[in-house]
Amino acid sequence: MEKHHTIIIRAFTPRDGQAVANFIQMKGNVFDIKRFAVHDGPGIRTTIFFKGCPLKCWWCHNPESQDIKSEADIKQVMLDGIPHEKQEEIGKLMTVDDVMEIVEKDAVFYDESGGGVTLSGGEPLMQSDFATGILRACKAKGFHTALDTCGFANKIILEKAAEFVDLFLYDLKHPENDQHVKFTNASLEPILKNLKLLVNLKKQVIIRIPVIPGVNNQAKNLQKFIEIIKSIGGITEVHLLPYHAMASNKYTRLNIENKLSGLKNMSKEELLPAKQLFENNGFKVKIGG
Repeated sequence: MEKHHTIIIRAFTPRDGQAVANFIQMKGNVFDIKRFAVHDGPGIRTTIFFKGCPLKCWWCHNPESQDIKSEADIKQVMLDGIPHEKQEEIGKLMTVDDVMEIVEKDAVFYDESGGGVTLSGGEPLMQSDFATGILRACKAKGFHTALDTCGFANKIILEKAAEFVDLFLYDLKHPENDQHVKFTNASLEPILKNLKLLVNLKKQVIIRIPVIPGVNNQAKNLQKFIEIIKSIGGITEVHLLPYHAMASNKYTRLNIENKLSGLKNMSKEELLPAKQLFENNGFKVKIGG
């Protein structure tokens, strides 16, 4: 497996004497780039999916993103009615320039729709230098930037990235720390501290809650989410994401245990009472991303 190398060349502008980073040779591991996305922030967007995540959510819909290393995936394809196995590599080392070459193709759509570029995953902040390099390059081009994050990251890393982020899509998984640890393998406390940090930095934040039957959809949990968000302050919008089981075949192919095997999809209609509850507490609410 090729190792990741981060090369940062620093230069100084004669006018202001401030250091600026040349991220041309910086590499990161990307497992997908989705163009013309409409659910990852405002307008038409290009979403870049990073490998690696510090959480192991039971309901993860991108289990191929959890390991930061590239890995093999065997898919079944049909050729002339005959099934064949096709091996693919999940994860590709790319430079910031490689990513920007793709991103810039859609600049006209960003301008017309109020869209831009979203970093997702996985967790982009696990490859923080690479992620910040892309964000910085996007801002240099005038593109709107969004970061979809679980919030489980070092404070200094988050602060550095935040400088180049217009919108944070910030996930909250469970309102109780012990249950958060059980279902995600990580503590809730640093996530809430980082959320408060972003609010104090006056960053725009939309809370995204994946609503999972039997895990966090009980009335007491929804009310606790509301209390937490209100206590932090400065957040006006919440997105409720209904559980879907579309990733089930990925777990099988990648030989990853699916702890929610057999759990049925939630419909948007099932989330209407939760939507009303959040709206009654003063939040703008959307079902879905």
